[in-house]
Amino acid sequence: MIQDETRERIRGWFAGRLPEAWSAAPAEVTVDREEVTVLLTVPDVTTAEGASAVEVAETRAGRAKAFREETRETRMAIAREAEHRYGRKVSWGVRLGEGDDAHGELWTHVSTPVMTRLRQPQRLVLDTLVDAGVARSRADALAWCVRLVGQHEGDWLAELRDATGRVADVRAKGPAA
Repeated sequence: MIQDETRERIRGWFAGRLPEAWSAAPAEVTVDREEVTVLLTVPDVTTAEGASAVEVAETRAGRAKAFREETRETRMAIAREAEHRYGRKVSWGVRLGEGDDAHGELWTHVSTPVMTRLRQPQRLVLDTLVDAGVARSRADALAWCVRLVGQHEGDWLAELRDATGRVADVRAKGPAA
């Protein structure tokens, strides 16, 4: 578990280091043991009155692509500084718009292998997803399951992370071993 102080240090550093022009809102900085993901919210696009949802979506996708290209050198320099400072890879993404029709992209990210042992009933779930064409492999099926839980249990996971953080705080206050 990453300590809250470490997360705060990293978030604070990025808040001070990112160019102000890049954000319509504060960057969303997510930290784990291997990676720091910086999700930037840039000003939404302006389209003609009465533009279809498809046109708006494509305008946002085009703006995200342009932003990626325009900021590449600066993002790479910031990432190198952060990687040296915090020992984690830095990944980038962007969000435009709000609500269900918002456009979001992650341009770079770390795929970390995770070893697990599963009993036959769990393997059968993964094999069913593979056989049905939902996933190409058991690894893809497991990643699909994790994404699904993340989408549908976000509040519960946030509460669980908060509780885990409180447990770490209590442990830190305890007697030295």
